[in-house]
Amino acid sequence: MVSVQAPPRRAGLLLRVLPPGLYAGRARMLVERSVMVYRGSWLIFLSGAVEPFLYLLAFQLGFGTLVNEVAGPDGRPMSYVAFVAPALLATSAMNGAVFESTYNLFFKLRYAKLYDAMLATPIGPLDVALGEIGWAITRGGLYAVAFLAIAAAMGLLASWWALLMVPAALLVGLAFSAIGMALVTFLRSTAQFDYIQLGLTPMFLFATTFFPLSVYPEPLQWVVRCLPLYHAIELMRGLATGLLSGSMLINLAYLLLLGGVGLWASTRRIAKLLLT
Repeated sequence: MVSVQAPPRRAGLLLRVLPPGLYAGRARMLVERSVMVYRGSWLIFLSGAVEPFLYLLAFQLGFGTLVNEVAGPDGRPMSYVAFVAPALLATSAMNGAVFESTYNLFFKLRYAKLYDAMLATPIGPLDVALGEIGWAITRGGLYAVAFLAIAAAMGLLASWWALLMVPAALLVGLAFSAIGMALVTFLRSTAQFDYIQLGLTPMFLFATTFFPLSVYPEPLQWVVRCLPLYHAIELMRGLATGLLSGSMLINLAYLLLLGGVGLWASTRRIAKLLLT
């Protein structure tokens, strides 16, 4: 009698729940690959922290001398530079994650055909999405750590809660990298990156980066509240000042939902583009 052995049970919750062709539990391989690629390019990561630092310096030495105080999260006045600093940290995490999950990913997808080769191995579309998003989060997190150290050295952090700005920056990176990855799968040429910049620039300018929400007319305030960067900035600003509120749970939920939707959409798009 010939005994038939049952196939080995796949370890891990996702491996047991998801179809075998979708996820293989090898997302970390993409992160390791990115680390190896960038290990000699540390200046790229330095530039991500230098840019917001120059903004801070300009505000402290220039515009900050004209506008000394502004209404903080609780309505009480605070230093204008301290008001802007958390917003710039959120923007830094956003920019690092978006750049990695759009421009770099587009080259790998359309020109290097990197993912075609990967999907010929046991790696699945969800592995690709998780791996690339994981690396984008790491890059955004490195920017955040460097910028947080600069802000602390300048005396712009008012609470020990500010240490939680680093995991908050990772959440911001998750939300923006997941959505960025999903969007870039629809692009056909590098010229279409102008559409992404067309969305990022107004969001950077109007998502309470430089002004309190109260300066906008009431209808425009509701538009601003729908912007992802607004929720990231509100979360960072509350942690930097130590003024925690229940609305920060809404900010957290918004970013988590955005990241989940982006991960789902990017996985489906990669599978459709490369497996069908």
